[in-house]
Amino acid sequence: MRVGDNSILGREAVVDNREHSYSQAFKQIAKAVNSLLPLNNVLNSAAKSTAKALKAAGCSIMLLNPQREHLDIIAAYGLSDIYLRKGALKASKSLPEVLDGKMIAIFDVTQDKRAQYPEAAEMERISSVLAAPIPQKGEVIGEIRIYTREPRQFSQADKNFLATIADIVAIALEKTELYQVLKTEHEETVTQRRRLAETPKLPSSSLRPSSFGHSSEGEFAKLLDFYRIEWLYEPRSFPLAWQDNKVTEMFTPDFYLPELDLYIELTTLKQSLITEKNRKLRRLREVYPEINIKLLNKSDYLRLLAKYGYGHLGGTKVEGIDHILFSHTQIQRRVKALAKRISRDYVGRKLILIGILRGVICFMSDLMQHTTLPLTVDFMSISYYGTDNESAVKITKDLDTSIAGLDVLMVEDIVDTGMTLNYVLNHLASHNPASLRVCTLLDKRVRRLIDVPLDYIGFEIPDEFVVGYGLDYHGEYRNLPFIGALNPELIEDEGKK
Repeated sequence: MRVGDNSILGREAVVDNREHSYSQAFKQIAKAVNSLLPLNNVLNSAAKSTAKALKAAGCSIMLLNPQREHLDIIAAYGLSDIYLRKGALKASKSLPEVLDGKMIAIFDVTQDKRAQYPEAAEMERISSVLAAPIPQKGEVIGEIRIYTREPRQFSQADKNFLATIADIVAIALEKTELYQVLKTEHEETVTQRRRLAETPKLPSSSLRPSSFGHSSEGEFAKLLDFYRIEWLYEPRSFPLAWQDNKVTEMFTPDFYLPELDLYIELTTLKQSLITEKNRKLRRLREVYPEINIKLLNKSDYLRLLAKYGYGHLGGTKVEGIDHILFSHTQIQRRVKALAKRISRDYVGRKLILIGILRGVICFMSDLMQHTTLPLTVDFMSISYYGTDNESAVKITKDLDTSIAGLDVLMVEDIVDTGMTLNYVLNHLASHNPASLRVCTLLDKRVRRLIDVPLDYIGFEIPDEFVVGYGLDYHGEYRNLPFIGALNPELIEDEGKK
């Protein structure tokens, strides 16, 4: 056999495998459509089979609302609730050509203007998207999309397969008349998503319940608010049993925590209630195995928060924290975004990160992990000396590495007056680096005395003494996973930064 024959056989094997995957997906979806399963189960099954056949990270099926202004996600697979709840999808902004009947392929969704939420896609680690219209009775009523982690050029076979799945979905919708049902059943859900798109990460007071079913729920909500953990109250009801295609039993968990992708059902210590809720949870896990849910009493949820680094049981000191400025999840989102910008700006260059010990250790560590290019690191140490009326900076540990001719990125935990940073930048500039820029996690601009240039900024903060995520007060609080403001009554001397 010639060498060329091997390559031909290899291509034929790839085609055979792909066609086998398509065939299996068609069988599974057709079987689900022809079953007595509720429509949401049918469509979720179709999304799962489609994603797996195309070796994609996720899939979503969405319909236009009756006014044809927004797209409502009615089924999905492989996508986090945070991404699914990112906000209302406007028909005029989110891949609008699909609703004109066109198949749309996007290679890099984070850079394409047709994507309505590129930052959300970046956080979900979505690179490429393929979308096909769902036709019904001569018009487009929605679309089906697949999402990949790695950038991908979709083949014609991929497009043909997804178009066929869209046709099958249209048949399933027509069979159950879901399009008409959505006008009433999903109106409240669509309204809530529109509101969420216009609010901060934490739910606003207008979205919170006027009252809770039990005092323990209100207490739990206050605890979540203190730690700035995102939460939704009774956001979703899960059908558990059906008879004659009608739901006969449902279960609505008390809370959903998007940061942990976790549903929470709170309970008292009354055994009869615990037994009944455990029965429902077992049934929910059978019907929805992908759902992460826990049944907790008060001591249980304190342990849960401790597990993720919150609260006294987490081994960190929280006494004296007046309020939380940025949660762990908010910090990680911002650090990843900064790292992506840095990775893009320094492609093909020799980058070295320099930090001042010790407050920068958490930020520097996370920034390094998410920066996708070769780099080196070095650290300096400084101290302050002088009288009460006049103080100066002294370098107690200088660089171990020569930075001559290198691109230097000075990484700071916080910049306020700018005096220390200005001194350090002048010192570094004397070593003749190729370039010198600054990346700071926190910018306390209100206290600025020297206007130092900041090229990358995580968050701007008010004039408060902050601790956590590496920042300390008298050697404590560094290991808090969030950034909080210290109670002003506890602060003896801020020192200088």
